[in-house]
Amino acid sequence: MATTRGFTDLVGDAVLGVDTLWGGDVLSASGAGRSVADSWFAREPLPGAYTHESAARLRASGGVAAASPDSGAVEAYLAAIDVPGAIAGLAEEARDLTGLRGAYLDGLVICLVAMWDLAMEVLGKGEPVPYARCVRASTGADPEPSEPGELRERVGALISRAGYPADSEQQLLAAVDAWRRDRLVPAGSIGSLATAFIARLEALTARHVVPLLPEELHAVPRANVRFLPIRDAWFSGSMNYLGRAQDADGAPQYEATYEINSAIMISVPEFEALIGHEVVPGHVTTFAYLQNLYVRGQIGFEGTVLTMCTRGAALHEGLANNAILLAHGVADVADLPDDDLKIGVLLGLLQDEAKNQSSYLTWKEGWPQAEVALALRRDYLVSLERADKLSGAWGRHPLLGRMYLPAYRAGTRRVAELRRQHPATAVVPALYGCRGLVDLVTVERAIRAAS
Repeated sequence: MATTRGFTDLVGDAVLGVDTLWGGDVLSASGAGRSVADSWFAREPLPGAYTHESAARLRASGGVAAASPDSGAVEAYLAAIDVPGAIAGLAEEARDLTGLRGAYLDGLVICLVAMWDLAMEVLGKGEPVPYARCVRASTGADPEPSEPGELRERVGALISRAGYPADSEQQLLAAVDAWRRDRLVPAGSIGSLATAFIARLEALTARHVVPLLPEELHAVPRANVRFLPIRDAWFSGSMNYLGRAQDADGAPQYEATYEINSAIMISVPEFEALIGHEVVPGHVTTFAYLQNLYVRGQIGFEGTVLTMCTRGAALHEGLANNAILLAHGVADVADLPDDDLKIGVLLGLLQDEAKNQSSYLTWKEGWPQAEVALALRRDYLVSLERADKLSGAWGRHPLLGRMYLPAYRAGTRRVAELRRQHPATAVVPALYGCRGLVDLVTVERAIRAAS
């Protein structure tokens, strides 16, 4: 798939322009330094939106997401880099392209325009962006509150069977806390436990996922990842796809890191589901396959600059949240092999409902952080650590809170629905980009074309 220099620069300036405006650094090896752009694994030179001298100053200041944005740094950057012009140019490219590629670019533009308008709102240079518009941009659907009832009931039945009485709402939270505490991952054992779970999930993925994919992807490394401890981060964990290392013959090594906060409170079963989500067959596997598809000319350059807060990200989060089920070759949590893992996966699904609810209560209902945290803890059974981060650093972030947190629930539900409605032979290749680069809105077109 040919890529012109002009198109490459256009994608780079549009995506990295918005990313830099929000304080992101796509070359940062840490999630603490990333914002919108999640990867740059192409061997193309970085565009002016990243390399211009004003960009470094803006990144160092934290961009518009900083507590006190550096207006001088912002103005200098926007005087040098025409970010709206790049987005408009990308919109023209989308209109000139047909099929899935044009539709993907159109969805990306919708999200970039919303992110630009949110930045102008933060700077006091634009009108407030309606919350519904933000959620529609990143998910393709209107915002709605989460409904945790069914998941809570399933957790309650399983956790009672495990010996933790949960006959009332108050008892259920206490039972989950006790269950989690009895199975807590020791901070010093994260690395060795991750290695063990990666090996298990690699074997399961080779059995249940890989045979559904084109033969060219079978030998691609699916889990070249290093786990790194991190302290005092605003996030609990961050998967950082690097993808720039290569062998002597120039072949990619598909490398990534996963930073995990040493303060995280997570049980062993939840941690196993997390490995499925972040590593194999989730994010690390997905990004490795997309890099391979790009190197072989099967997807366009836009696939090398993957983004958060977009419809593409919503699909990837949905795939990652269904990854543990994909690895086991099942479509429902009830079909997993043991009750502890079922509880861990259900608690993970409740956490994604909590992410959506944090966004909804914060930006639609205007609740203060303390009340949001209490609701997440009580109704969605999340740990104290997660309730604090989801209601605070994540939930109240002017971009992530309005555009990213709702994407987890939307993606998870949509991928599960597609897996129920269509054969795995059509769904799984489409989810990993084998039918073309797709997002949460366009993926069903790729599935139907293959069915």
